Amino acid sequence: MKTTPIILLCSSLFTMQASDMNLPNPLLSNDHRPITTSQEWMQVRRPELLELFRDNVYGRAPIQRPEKMTYKVEESAPALNGSAVRKQVRIDFSGPGGDGHVDVILFVPQKGSRPHPCFLLLSNRSIKDMDPSRTNQAPFWPVQEIINRGYATAAFFTADIDPDFHDGFTNGVHRIFDRPAARKPDAWGTIAAWAWGASRVLDYLEADKNLDARRVALVGHSRGGKTALWAGAEDQRFAMLVSNESGCTGAAISRIKEGEKIGGINEHFPHWFCQNYRKFNGRENDLPVDQHELLALMAPRLLYVSSASEDKWADPKAEFQSTVEASPVYKLFKLEGVGAQSLPAPEHPLTSGHIGYHLRTGKHDLLEYDWSCFMNFADKFMK
Repeated sequence: MKTTPIILLCSSLFTMQASDMNLPNPLLSNDHRPITTSQEWMQVRRPELLELFRDNVYGRAPIQRPEKMTYKVEESAPALNGSAVRKQVRIDFSGPGGDGHVDVILFVPQKGSRPHPCFLLLSNRSIKDMDPSRTNQAPFWPVQEIINRGYATAAFFTADIDPDFHDGFTNGVHRIFDRPAARKPDAWGTIAAWAWGASRVLDYLEADKNLDARRVALVGHSRGGKTALWAGAEDQRFAMLVSNESGCTGAAISRIKEGEKIGGINEHFPHWFCQNYRKFNGRENDLPVDQHELLALMAPRLLYVSSASEDKWADPKAEFQSTVEASPVYKLFKLEGVGAQSLPAPEHPLTSGHIGYHLRTGKHDLLEYDWSCFMNFADKFMK
């Protein structure tokens, strides 16, 4: 008899706190109807939220898979002391504005049953972090450790899709598939272009018989983490999405976020998002969506969010709270979300539900500890 009031009190407190944050409700349709089933989510609310994010934040891609797209395996050779096969693949595509390509580096384990699940990395750092010879053993992409765990792993350099600077959208895939002079306020920005590129790499992974394209985890750090989340929202083929310290317009709730805010990110990176997003500079509370609803768009697939204790710019509290607020959508599918309502201590990962989370001691970076947590989570749910 004493247990029930305590549970109700906790539930009431949580609801009040969510209300105090002035968050939009992912389980309330545009016409204010409650969403109570997974079917209503997939058929009604999910499409609504996608449109709101396209219109107001990331922009609208003018094309999905191009008709003119080809793959070429330029190298296939033993690597990593015989523990893997290394492939270098070129994906070519063309459109009204010309031709483009993206280079993919892929390592596939020699041992273990095939087809292999795969971790795909959006590499937004120096090309040396994708060194195919692995002479440079960067922790940003610990290939040997991933292979040892039984996963294939691939990476592509986001600048192949669109360079990370603002020149009026006259370069990269914007030049090929979009006319800069005719751009609308909801036209896609660079984050959406990189997400589009991740889907084109997944197109190739589906064609590789050594890989199980139904078990591909897309991993991104910082701006790459923002990209991974938007790619997962747009493309439901990704089985697992990993956002590492993605912060503003990534995993962190904009309305409560400290550090980088919408006005700052639009000022410093005017090419990342659509023009409409600038209307919300300093007006986070007026956004019709927030980032917990982006996380909810991953449901019922696997989602992992990670933060660093010294990364105040990304704001771990706002990133974690986003996983809490997205969890009710997973419950529609009878799945547990993040499994906690309080930010965990560093190095105490939360992996009981289909939303994983950890806080790592240290600064803004992608390290082997983070990868170990991602793979532990994948071992539990994706293998």
